[in-house]
Amino acid sequence: MINNKNKVSGMKNNTNQRSTWNSQIGFLLAAIGSAIGLGNIWRFSYLTFEYGGGAFLIPYFTALFVAGIPLMILEYGVGHREQGASPLSLARIHTNTEWIGWWMPMAAMFGIMLYYAVIIGYCVIYFLLSLNLSWGTDTQDFFFTSLLQISDSPLNLGGLRLPITTATLFVWVICWVICYQEINHGIELACKIFIPLLFVLTLILVVWGFTLPGAMQGIKTYLTPDFEILKQFDVWTAAFGQIFFTLSLGFGIMITYASYLPRKTNIFGNALITSITNCLFSFVAGFAVFSVIGFMAHKAGLPISKVIKEGPQLAFVVYPEAINNLPFMRSTFGMIFFFVLIIAGISSGISLIEAFTCAFKDKFGWDRKKVVSMICIIGFAGSVIFTTRAGLMLLDITDHFVTNYGLIFGGIVECVIIGWILKSHKLRSHINTFKTSEYFKIGFWWDICIRFVTPAALTFILLKALTKELQAPYGDYPLDAVILFGVDWIIILGIVSVSLTFYPWKPELLKRKHIPEDEHLLT
Repeated sequence: MINNKNKVSGMKNNTNQRSTWNSQIGFLLAAIGSAIGLGNIWRFSYLTFEYGGGAFLIPYFTALFVAGIPLMILEYGVGHREQGASPLSLARIHTNTEWIGWWMPMAAMFGIMLYYAVIIGYCVIYFLLSLNLSWGTDTQDFFFTSLLQISDSPLNLGGLRLPITTATLFVWVICWVICYQEINHGIELACKIFIPLLFVLTLILVVWGFTLPGAMQGIKTYLTPDFEILKQFDVWTAAFGQIFFTLSLGFGIMITYASYLPRKTNIFGNALITSITNCLFSFVAGFAVFSVIGFMAHKAGLPISKVIKEGPQLAFVVYPEAINNLPFMRSTFGMIFFFVLIIAGISSGISLIEAFTCAFKDKFGWDRKKVVSMICIIGFAGSVIFTTRAGLMLLDITDHFVTNYGLIFGGIVECVIIGWILKSHKLRSHINTFKTSEYFKIGFWWDICIRFVTPAALTFILLKALTKELQAPYGDYPLDAVILFGVDWIIILGIVSVSLTFYPWKPELLKRKHIPEDEHLLT
């Protein structure tokens, strides 16, 4: 038995019991918070418009069931079985697979969080601007010229934009405050507040949007399918990429979160709830976006295609312009919208930090508070380059390569490790051992997905995307910039990931704990 003084909140080293979630709902809200991010609100909506309206839901939900849910089950199962962050969990499966365990949180922390914090910083700035609608009447000129003062090339950094740097620092401080505490006192508590609030405020935006003139024009555009576009390969690549990014797969996050679960846990049920809730949120948030886009088109007398913008422009150019044209309560609407983005961003950002924090803590045995402080200081320093006048372009390049290649590569390797090295039936048996109902028992279909279907689909998409990439530099950026901030960034992350494997584990850490309920699976 473990003495009270050694309970979860008092753990100081890796040899003791891990912290655990205080409740099942706390875990689910944290996992859903990680999955739901900025991409659910602006990226999903734009992709739906770009790729056939309602028809995009076909490849999107195909990707969810072919890759999303099977990999979510895999990551939950690995974390729960091995009781460690991704490096420790994969090292316990086979010592030669530890490197991919480092690649995932490295890509999350130093590939994504560095620029993600800057985007959340944009949201903080616009939340404050909403008080007096200080972005003026020309929202595009304000965003690109006044706020970003964007340079002529990603290679021309042009100096820091201090308002953005300050807002980014604020974001890192908030993340530090939350992650500084143990998982059940920091992230769990924060997500118990953030996620219900996120759902309520998003619903308010949806209802509010439906009352606007022209809203139905936008909703019709959102839902009307163009099935011809499904013949284009880009549609399927975009759908799989969106599922990967929005479900936080390939980051090591879900492995880490699942490692804090108690033994008697419904892995399959949790994976379904997390995945489906995330996708339904994207779908519902689309109504909030397209109702406003419809209003904008109605007001300007233009087609939807002339109004909608991609990515950050949708949030920081189109939405502020729409807010300017609202008949009443413009500041309130603006504050709610940007506060929703801040909540969604922070709940995802803390999970990116946690994945690397837990991995580093497992390996080196450092105190959590020391690790989190170090990571956040280094993280802010790394974010600074994205707060320069070239920051938006650098962000675009890094995001493209890390999310479109790094995440999918991680998913493929995960499938190979679990499907062919561990053997997928062992993990499936472990998951089914701890099921809470026969309804949540996974069958042989999951083995087929993990061993064949999912890696084949992901490999095909990766190769096709690489083929397209070789034809011309991404986004018409200078080739030097694409190599430096895209290709080289990934190579450096890979080198560091492999280098971390040379530091030896304590022998006792690589031994899986004796679990009577599934001891027959250890061989």
